[in-house]
Order: sequence, then structure tokens, then C-alpha cells
Amino acid sequence: MKELLWPYVRRYWLRYAFGVLCLMVTASLAMAIPYLVRAGINSIQGGELARLPRLAAAIGLTAVSMALARWFSRFVLFNCGRDVEYELRKDLFKRLLLLGPEFYRLFSTGDLMSRLVNDLTAVRLLVGFGILTFINAPLYYVYALTIMLSLNAPLTLAAVSPFVVLLLVVRHLARALMERSLEVQQGLGQISAKVQESLLGIHVVKAYALEEHEGRVFARLNEHYNRKGLALARLRGAITPMMRIAASASIMTALTYGGYFVLARQMTIGDLAGFMGYLTLLAMPTTLLGWVISIYQRGRAAVSRLAEILNAPAPPALEDARMLEVAGEIEWDRVSFSYGQPTRNGAAPWALKDISVRVPAGTKLAIVGRTGAGKSTMVNLLFRLIEPRSGRVLLDGRELRAVPLRALRRAIGGAVQAPMLFSATLVRNIAFGRPSAGLPAIAAAAREAGLESDIASLPKGLETVVGERGTSLSGGQRQRVAIARLMVYDAPVAVLDDALSSVDTITETAVLRNLSRRMRGRTTIVVSHRISAIRDADQIVVLEDGAIAERGTHDELMAAGGVYAELFRRQLLEEELDRY
Repeated sequence: MKELLWPYVRRYWLRYAFGVLCLMVTASLAMAIPYLVRAGINSIQGGELARLPRLAAAIGLTAVSMALARWFSRFVLFNCGRDVEYELRKDLFKRLLLLGPEFYRLFSTGDLMSRLVNDLTAVRLLVGFGILTFINAPLYYVYALTIMLSLNAPLTLAAVSPFVVLLLVVRHLARALMERSLEVQQGLGQISAKVQESLLGIHVVKAYALEEHEGRVFARLNEHYNRKGLALARLRGAITPMMRIAASASIMTALTYGGYFVLARQMTIGDLAGFMGYLTLLAMPTTLLGWVISIYQRGRAAVSRLAEILNAPAPPALEDARMLEVAGEIEWDRVSFSYGQPTRNGAAPWALKDISVRVPAGTKLAIVGRTGAGKSTMVNLLFRLIEPRSGRVLLDGRELRAVPLRALRRAIGGAVQAPMLFSATLVRNIAFGRPSAGLPAIAAAAREAGLESDIASLPKGLETVVGERGTSLSGGQRQRVAIARLMVYDAPVAVLDDALSSVDTITETAVLRNLSRRMRGRTTIVVSHRISAIRDADQIVVLEDGAIAERGTHDELMAAGGVYAELFRRQLLEEELDRY
């Protein structure tokens, strides 16, 4: 926990130091009030009533000064906690943007959202109010016990003995608090993930009339979370009464034993009143100690969950590589890849097996094959979303691992079968990869992507907000928005991974013709189930079970009469049937 939080706390060390100074001033002034009360009572006993106005004024001035110092300490330290939360949230989000697909296969979106909201709140309490109390309580104990021991050491030892017993009990409960806090935060993450998943797929839920089923699943998660929360609440709820019992036992001991010392004339009534004042001052930090221990354990659990994000292995940083020239030659050199880990005998479910394909700069490669043949895996290797188990992927003769990621991502633009649109206007979605693009360029790309008539029917045209994930658009419209985005991005290499599967063949042909004109002289890689989309490719690679079954031009593959020819004939038959 220290390794994660210390760099953030250290940034604000001057403010933390000022806050601690204010706490010391507050504690010193607080210790002065029982002393003044003791002096006042002793003055009454001694008949020195003339001192009382001065002592009363001193008590009032001390109380006002203490209130100001307390306000400054809380203002400074609580704001430090919020600033640490701000910096940590910013770094967590940056980290999430860097992490690859392997990480997102392990963690759901809802769980990550819970960590960035609820767990960060726990960290803020820890480094704000928690630090304040962790420092404040020892200060009060050191100051008060020093003065109490000077007044009467045996009475002090007897009076604080309930606090010692309490600390031993709380220490025993600390581990259980940590475990239950972690379970509650994990349960909240599961609930967040389920809500996010159900709302995202609400159309599917309604289409299959699964509202009641989803409600039952959520109810089970909610019941589990509630049960864990109640178990934590029972434990936390037991600590505060124990604190108050200890404080009450301490006061009872002081009154009983202290009365004996007064009767024995070993203490004055003023001394006992002052002693009780110091003991009362200890009751507040002792009572808060239970809450702070809970905050500490909750914060530990939160930090352990946030560390899973910050410590997750990520690709190298996206170096600035705007000046890197890219011709666009692509090569897969004896590449093999498996999504699973090899078994004991070395076998693995290979998604790709010994793939070697070279794409000269400025040419068009088409990748075809049945579902699960490995087409998208080849593309993901090119984007470095995954890394090959063996072999190399090269760009202009350089292995991709040697190419700065920013240069790689800038060199390759992509459009996929299920594109991600943001809850923003069409203009912002089309210009997402190049925010500086002008409106004329965006409008031209939208027109060439076949969106002109669709935009005309929208209430605000290009300024229409498309909703979360583009829900106000059809599947074909979303794909064409992604094509327009690819055109505006204007990368040296364009990759289309079944990017027009939801578009009719006439529109697809027109869009591909416009895209080919835009990409003339640049490298294009097309993955498609439709043969019509790739007939003009300079090179066609046919994949079967992760291996290359055939390669050549359209005419060469048709003449060979193999897998490609079979796929082509089947597609012609499907198109004939669709006409009827």
C-alpha cells in the first residue's frame, strides 16, 4: 500500500506538513483548556476569585483559537485527500487506456468503473480524514498522558487501562475488517458489472423476454452483496460501542479512584477536574479510532484492487513518432499464435500456424476463410493488440516490437465489423482519429462512405448526437461511420475487418470503390466473407484452421477449384436465393 500511495502523498508534502502543524497547534490549545479549568477551580478553593475573569477570558480565547486551527487542519488535509484522489484517478484512467486485450478479458467494465469510483473514495478517506486522525490521536495521547502522569501516575495507569484492553481487541478484529471490506468492494464491483452489462444489452434482454431472469440474477448478486455488507456493518458497529464502553469505564475508574486521592488529600478537586478534562479529551480520538481502523482496512482493500490496474503489464509507452515515414510494406514471417497456453506436452490450440505473407507497399491484400479460420487474429497481430508466440510481424522491414506504438497506430487505420461509436455528434465520431480535421473533409468522407442520405434524414445532420455506442444508428450506418472515420484518419495502411458486413452489396461496392480511390498507392488489407469485396485484390490469402490453404489472385484461385472457389460458388448461390 505504501509503495502505491506514497508517490502521490509526497507531491503535497508541504500542505500535509502545514496540516500537521495545525493539528499540533490544535492539540496544544486543547490541552490548555483543562489546565485553565483546573487553575480556576483551585482559585475558587483558595479564595482567589479575582483570577476568575482572566481565566474565563483565557478559556474563551483558547477555544476560539483552537477552532480556527482545527478548521485549517481539516481544510488542508481533507483537500490533500481530494487532490490525491484526483491524481490517482487521472493515472488510473491513463493506465486503462494503455492496457491491452489480455487485461480486459480478465476484468469487466462494471468492475473497473466500481474501482475508479468507490475504491477511490475509500482511498480519499484514508489519505484525508484517516491521516488526520492517525496523527491527531497519538498527539492527544502523548500530550494528555504526559500531563496526567505529572498530576498522578497511579491514577493515570488505572484510568487508561480500559483503552489498552480496547486496543488489543481492535487489533484482533483488524484482519476480519480487511477481509470483509474486500468482499464488500468485490461484491459492489460485481453488481456494477451486472448493471452495466444488462443496460448495454437491454435490447437483447427485451427481445428474448428475459427481464425476469435478469432480475433474478441481479437479485442474487444484490443479496450476496447485502449479506456481506451486513456482516461488515455488524463488525464495524461492534467497534464503536466498545470504544464508548472503554471511555465510560475509564471515566468511572478516574472518578472512583480519583475521589480516593482527593479524600486522602493527595489531589485537589481542581487537579481531579483537570485530570477528568484530559481524560475526556482522550475519549474523542479513542472513539474515532474504531472508525479510522475501519477506514484503514477499507483503504487497504481499495489499494489492493487499484494496484491490480496500476501494476498490470502494459505495452511500451506511446512514444511521439510524428516524423516517422511509413511506406506501408507489411509482412507476417512464420507467425504462429495461440489464445490458450500450451499444454504439458507442448501442444496448443493454434489460432495461426506458421503464417508467412508479404504485402508490398501500395498493394491490396484480401484475407478470406470460414468463421474461426484466424482472419481477425492476423489483423490483431498487425495492430499489436496481441503478440505472436513465434515468428515476426514487420512494417517496412522492421519488426513491430521495434516500431514505436504511436507510429504504428498512426500508420494503420482500421474499421471493424462492430465499430465503437461514442455518445457524441456524428462530426466528432467521424473525426475521432483526427480531431483537427475540418468540416469539409468530414462531410466529404461521410458522402463517400454512403452516409449522405442518412445524414439528410437526421434531425441535426452531422451535428446529431448518436447516443451511447451509436444506438440511434443501424448496424450498417455505424459501419459506414467507421469507414468515414478511416477515410478522415488518412493512414498509410488501411485495414477493413468485415467492415461492411451489415451493408447491402450495392452500397458496399460503391463505398469500396470510393475507399480504393482514396487509398490508391497505399496498402490496403481487407478481411471479408464476401468475395465481391475482394475480387480486385492484388493477393488473396485463404485461411483454413489457422493455416494458409491457398493464395493467389481471384482468377488463379478460381482456376484452382479449391476452398476459395467453393466459397465463391456458395456465395453466388446465397445471393441468388436472396433475390427470391
